[in-house]
Amino acid sequence: MKIMTIPLGLVLGLMGSSTPGALEALEVSKGPATAATARPASLAREITLPSGTVMSVRLQSSVGSDTSRVEQPVRGTLRRAVFSHGVEVLPVGTAVLGHVTSAKESGRVKGRASVAFRFTEVEVPGEGRFAIRTATVSRLAPATKGEDAAKIGGAAAGGAIIGGILGGGSGAAKGAAVGGTAGTGVVLATKGKEVHLPAGTPVSVRLTSPVTVRVAAR
Repeated sequence: MKIMTIPLGLVLGLMGSSTPGALEALEVSKGPATAATARPASLAREITLPSGTVMSVRLQSSVGSDTSRVEQPVRGTLRRAVFSHGVEVLPVGTAVLGHVTSAKESGRVKGRASVAFRFTEVEVPGEGRFAIRTATVSRLAPATKGEDAAKIGGAAAGGAIIGGILGGGSGAAKGAAVGGTAGTGVVLATKGKEVHLPAGTPVSVRLTSPVTVRVAAR
């Protein structure tokens, strides 16, 4: 029986030629695993602000009893950041959006001017808008009863002086009555004061229900 001898060089050559294929197969098997581990996971998380949370807002829109109408948009931005358990949920400058809920002009005979609004959305940077519910912010014009009384009294006094000069005591009484009537007429013909909140006015609003928002990791 003859024994076939294979040269050592040929054996090494065959082994060498098979090595790249094995390495290539190894690299292919590693490919998908490497790509999977390279995908970044989302770092955003949800945080709930409880009912009663107070937000300090600076108005970007002007609001007035005689210039605004119901449903007119109102916009503002946060003057201070809102935190929850030490985490900044809403940074300074976050936009808050809402609308006018009531606007009443001052009346001539009675009725003080007033205006009211509330916010319904908050725009979280990088995460979009979220619906919110806040208490209504309202403002009432100051009363003018003291000023009205002064107008009537001043007119009556003026009438009494003129009546006294022209007709003595009885003239003074008549003059006071006429002057008082004139003063009352002036008051009835004059509207009361209006109430205005110009852009830049600071207001505080309170959440009336919890709101959950997404917050990006910082």
